[in-house]
Amino acid sequence: MKKAPKKAVIIGASSGIGKALARELVKNNYHVGVTGRREGHLLELQKEHPEQIHIAIFDTTEPNTIEQLEALEKTLEGIDLFVISAGIGHLNLDYDYSLENETNQLNVVAFTRLVNWSMRYFEKQGWGHLVNISSVASRRGGRQAPAYSASKAYQSIYLEGMAQKVAYDKLPIYTTDVRPGFVKTAMAKADKMFWVSSKEKAARQIFRSIQRKKRIVYISRRWVIIAWILERIPWFIYKRM
Repeated sequence: MKKAPKKAVIIGASSGIGKALARELVKNNYHVGVTGRREGHLLELQKEHPEQIHIAIFDTTEPNTIEQLEALEKTLEGIDLFVISAGIGHLNLDYDYSLENETNQLNVVAFTRLVNWSMRYFEKQGWGHLVNISSVASRRGGRQAPAYSASKAYQSIYLEGMAQKVAYDKLPIYTTDVRPGFVKTAMAKADKMFWVSSKEKAARQIFRSIQRKKRIVYISRRWVIIAWILERIPWFIYKRM
């Protein structure tokens, strides 16, 4: 008997890691609902596998986000996996509040709304898996993009709280905090990059971590070394970096 396809939603799949992960899930017999603001990009992705990919065009910072998600869930007829891949960050050495606010509205406010909706959905359903793409930058504050590193730290800690809650309640609901280093996407704005992963390699590693129900995963795996070092650099050294 043929196994029924699993259902996934990826928030922010018009480009980058989200788009690559959508392709990886389709390869592995998922039906995928993809969201984003750029209709043309999503339509191009849907054309690759029109029977497996469903699109919803909306901005997660807008008030109608929940209505759009509920409509997408009805189209898919269920959700097993919910991935948040929407995020933004700005180099901001001049303390431009508009840039910090834009980062926080998406990475903190919209993120929290998405997590709350998906966790309530999974608790009612009785199972599910929530994945968020955070960053190695979540490990320390960063002078070049302070709101980005702070918002990613918020995401990691918030997701840990969700993981603790479902573990305490003994629910078969899983959370995975994906912490990429440098991945070759439009979001990668650093002048000097090393250990750079392709989007496709990142997507394959993320999918394996989903299969294994890992709570934390670094992309690529060697970035756990950088995270370990960052967390242990004394302030008198870190402040000069």
